[in-house]
Amino acid sequence: MSSPVPQHRPRVDTLPFRALTPERMMKVPIITATFWTIKILSTTVGETFADYLAVNVGLGPMVTTGMMLVLLAAALVLQFRSRAYTPWIYWTTVVLVSIVGTQITDFFTDTLGVSLYVSTAVFTVLLAVVFSAWYAQERTLAITSIDTVRREAFYWGAILTAFALGTAAGDLATEALGLGFLLGAIIFGALILACAVAARAGVSVVASFWIAYVLTRPLGASIGDLLTQDRAYGGMGLGASLTSLLFLAIIVVLVIREQLLVHRHGVQVKGQGVPGGRLRDVVWAGAGALAIVAAAGTATAFHPAQPAPAASSAAASQGPLGDLSSFQMIVDDVNTKIEAGDLSGARTRVKDLETAWDSAEAGLKPQSPQDWSTMDQAIDAELTALRADHPDQATSLQASHDLQKVITSLQG
Repeated sequence: MSSPVPQHRPRVDTLPFRALTPERMMKVPIITATFWTIKILSTTVGETFADYLAVNVGLGPMVTTGMMLVLLAAALVLQFRSRAYTPWIYWTTVVLVSIVGTQITDFFTDTLGVSLYVSTAVFTVLLAVVFSAWYAQERTLAITSIDTVRREAFYWGAILTAFALGTAAGDLATEALGLGFLLGAIIFGALILACAVAARAGVSVVASFWIAYVLTRPLGASIGDLLTQDRAYGGMGLGASLTSLLFLAIIVVLVIREQLLVHRHGVQVKGQGVPGGRLRDVVWAGAGALAIVAAAGTATAFHPAQPAPAASSAAASQGPLGDLSSFQMIVDDVNTKIEAGDLSGARTRVKDLETAWDSAEAGLKPQSPQDWSTMDQAIDAELTALRADHPDQATSLQASHDLQKVITSLQG
């Protein structure tokens, strides 16, 4: 009787999802055009949604950060408990990581007053430490090898640090170099394309991927600011709410498609092709980009730029931050209410100042970061005085007068 022919088992990293053992299943998507599109869009949605909660809803940065940390922790629990890549869980986690990573940088910069040069350097070192520890333990940094709990823990640590670094480096480039939104989007987009070209030319694919991943944060922010900011600040005036809804809708559509592809083809791993075909992947990713362009074009066509309001003698400014007359008007209203003893009305009116100032930050701050910081601190002082548990008229009035002096000095 002849002996049986030995059967050769296929390599684990080329097996389809249903054949993989539970501890060796891929937990992240393969890199496709759709991956990069969702990644860039999620960056913008994460940032604008956090701003909406902190400013428009009035939760403030600390409460918003706390909420996002709780939601991120819950999403990470779901992500780590999932047996393999599950698109809706993974991308929800990415959006939340983008929010928290951005808020970490903003906390260092806006609350603690840490220089962007310092924060960029610190986050660069931290990311290098994460990569060094990851490589020392696993001997790989490849996204195609995220198939164990320890590798996934390193991966999410790198993602969070990369978002914080991307925020700091993007703000540094925008503020130090004075890049406009359009030029910023072009430059960061070109750098990402350069990473793709470098990878095809023989440069380390892993290094190219992570550099591009960091750059998606400032690219997404530039695109978001370009669409949301008022025409007076170099934007297209689409508005934060409409932009967020548009981006979220595109993300949902693309993630639903990802979920259907996973259900149909299983989780794709190293060595396998793009699920559904590379051409269809590019078409879907391109359709998302075209939807954004079409929306921006429609907004421009139906909402043409309004002429700037006539400048008064006090606000005919060519100061470092441009025309601050709209803020001056709100501050004057707040001051009038405080003088009349209507602190409740002043507190309500100052909310308009906070919302307008935060909405204009992306357009104003790059013009003169130091002057922006001076006025930002004066606004914070007035907000603090009026929002005290027992606001004092004299203290609130002094804060209002100080803010008026700052605006006058900046108007030249």
